[in-house]
Amino acid sequence: MSCYFIKMTNQVIKVIGTKDQKLLMLLRQNARTSISELARALNLSRTTVQNRIARLESSGVIAGYSVQLGGAFSSSQVEAHVSIKVVQKLTARTNTALEGISQVAQLFSVSGEYDLIAIVQAQSLEELSAVLDEIGNLDGVERTNSAVVLETRFRR
Repeated sequence: MSCYFIKMTNQVIKVIGTKDQKLLMLLRQNARTSISELARALNLSRTTVQNRIARLESSGVIAGYSVQLGGAFSSSQVEAHVSIKVVQKLTARTNTALEGISQVAQLFSVSGEYDLIAIVQAQSLEELSAVLDEIGNLDGVERTNSAVVLETRFRR
């Protein structure tokens, strides 16, 4: 059995085995899948699956469940990955400002030439352009580089 280890605070806790990895994959595909369906897919009992989910939630591996946009609405969205170079002394202020822009779906701190990558989702190219201008004009933003997503091949 393969096990994965997750460092939480200053202790290492054995949390994820092969079955847990498959369970997480199934939940990422559809977090509303019934316990019975998950149990059948994993070849486990319903009680075992419920206990695994409870353990993953209580250990912080599963922090919550969210909505994935689908169908016509999702295909009408325009998404861009925006690399952002930040003035180091203004990083906290810039992060807070980016969190306040509703079209910024995710924000990552990264290594390399840029400090942050923002995943921006907008209803149109015009809206995307306005958001990119807003990001570029934030205090602390030195420069940005944007890549518009042409097609999503898969998402987990």
